[in-house]
Formats: sequence, structure tokens, C-alpha cells
Amino acid sequence: MTYVHKRRARTTRETAQGDDLYAQVTRKIIGELEAGRLPWVQPWGRAGGPSPALPRNALSGRCYSGINILMLWGAVIEGGWPSQSWITFKQAIAAGGCVRKGEHGTMVVYADKFVPAEAGAQGSDMQGTGPQGSAAQGTGGAGATGPKEKDGTPRAIPFLKRFTLFNVAQCEGLPPDIASDPAPLPERQIIPEGEALITASGVPFVIGGDQAFYAPALDRVQVPPQPAFFDQINFYRTCFHELCHATGHPARLARDLAHPFGSKGYAREELIAEMGAAFLCASLGIAPTVRHADYIGGWLALLHDDLSDDPHVRGSGSPRGRAIFRAASAAGKAADWLLARYHDARTGQAA
Repeated sequence: MTYVHKRRARTTRETAQGDDLYAQVTRKIIGELEAGRLPWVQPWGRAGGPSPALPRNALSGRCYSGINILMLWGAVIEGGWPSQSWITFKQAIAAGGCVRKGEHGTMVVYADKFVPAEAGAQGSDMQGTGPQGSAAQGTGGAGATGPKEKDGTPRAIPFLKRFTLFNVAQCEGLPPDIASDPAPLPERQIIPEGEALITASGVPFVIGGDQAFYAPALDRVQVPPQPAFFDQINFYRTCFHELCHATGHPARLARDLAHPFGSKGYAREELIAEMGAAFLCASLGIAPTVRHADYIGGWLALLHDDLSDDPHVRGSGSPRGRAIFRAASAAGKAADWLLARYHDARTGQAA
């Protein structure tokens, strides 16, 4: 096998590996969406508040770009880290620290081009940055044959390279200027009507952590602290959403809450809570910056299935097209239950 043939085989192999990387990145983004996470949207930060900024290399300060932004944002959301700063394994050691044992890195990629031509070492055409946050260089190589442009010049062959990054929160022993604590949270932006409804509900309520949920077994709502939300007004929308779930408790409106994640029953209950939160916000004059319609779109499949002529697809023996009406009715009852206690409390205070 001549050197030219070797180079051609290597180029083909690199192209195939690049295609695999594209598929891996695509599957990663699909996985985020299927898990209900939009890597580019989240209404709250972590307790300490990572700023909604671009991911950057902790040493060079250079921001990552392209698909890597989504990959790294998604990793921050999934990992719950309070930083948008990243570092390679070797960089952590060079900086005097190390990656903690057992931590898993996040794969990112950069695009480069190989020119299979004699003396073809040219600068790369970058989509992003190399592992150290610096512009990577194309490899180039010798060889007189290969794909040609119309003018006879060698055609650059694009390919992807992968590397692994670690969030600085996954490291220890780093200098303070690299692993600095996040800025303190700002003061709360209190809306009295929202606070009054939460208190009047009587539902056990915990502020803390980095997730919002209602735990039926404990009959308890938990939400992140209000200042951790990028737009603090969305704190109340989130609280109302979880309180609407809580109205399904047997001691309240007794809805069936025992639905496995991903089931039609689960989607239906989420739709009830989201519409109920929208009704409550409208009733109290609260205008969240996260539009409710953006979240309802995730449950369109439930409504499409409900229009099927096949009762097995609908998942019930009820007539077609009833799901949205029943969800809206249940959402109205949940909102009314909470508003009744809100108004009773206000009446009692006035008396």
C-alpha cells in the first residue's frame, strides 16, 4: 500500500469517526429533550446562581461556541453545578488541582479541516475552540492526490475531534481565582398576592435545593429559592404549578397522582398543573416571563392521541376530543380550590 493510499484510508476513517460524533452529539441533545430538559432554557439557576452566560475555559477565559454551548449548558443543568467554567484533566493538574475521583467529564467537539495535498498544512476552519479554549490548528499533510475543487486546488475535508471537559465544580485544589464562589443571591422580589396564596394553601412548603416538585407521599412542595430564578417572577408560576399538583392529594380534590413518568396519565396531570398555574397567575395579575404555552406544547402528543378513532390509542373508552376539556376543568377546580382559601384568608384578615 502506497503512502497515498494510506492517507486516503485514514481520511475515510476520520470522516466515519466524524459522522459518529455528529450522531453522538445529536443523540445527546435528543436525550436532553426527551428528559424534559431544554439545554438552552431553564427558569431558575442553582442555589448560588450560575449566571446565564456562555461556557468558558477557566484558564484562557475563551468562550466555547456552536454546539458545545448546548452540550455544556445541558451538563450544568443536569449536574447542578454553580459555574459555567470548564477545564481539561491536564489543565486542572497544571493549575495545581485535580479532578475529583469518580467524576465523569462532558464530551465536546471541535471541527477542523484536513487538506490532503502536498505542503497543505493550513490553519483550521474552526466551529469552536480546542480543549484548552484556544483555536486549534488543522493538521494538513503530504500527498498529491485527493478531492479537488473546480479550479484544481485540493478540497479540504471536514472532520470532528472530540475532547473531554470537567466543570470546575468537579475539581478540587484549584486556585481561588479559578474556583471562586458564586456571587451572593440578590434580594427577593416579593409579590404579596403570591405569598398570600402560598401561605393560605396550607400545603407544607420547603424553599431550597435545585429542583421544583410536589412529593405526594410526603404531601410537600419544594422549590428553589426565589433569587436563584433568572427572572424572579417565575418563582410564583413554579410555586403555583406545584401547588396545583398538591390539590390532587386525597385530603383535597383527590385526583389520581399515581402515574409513571412518561405515561399519558402523567402528561395529563402535568397539563392540569400548568393550566392551573396559568389561571392563578391571571387571577392574581402576575405575568411570568416564561409563557405557559411554551410548556403546554410538550403535551400535544396526548391531545393528538385523544383525537384517534382507536380507543386503545386514546387510552380510555371516552369519546374523542375530551382530554383537553377534562384537563381544563380539573385545572379550573385546582385553581378555584387555592383561590377560595386565598380569599378566605384575606376576608379573615379584613374582619
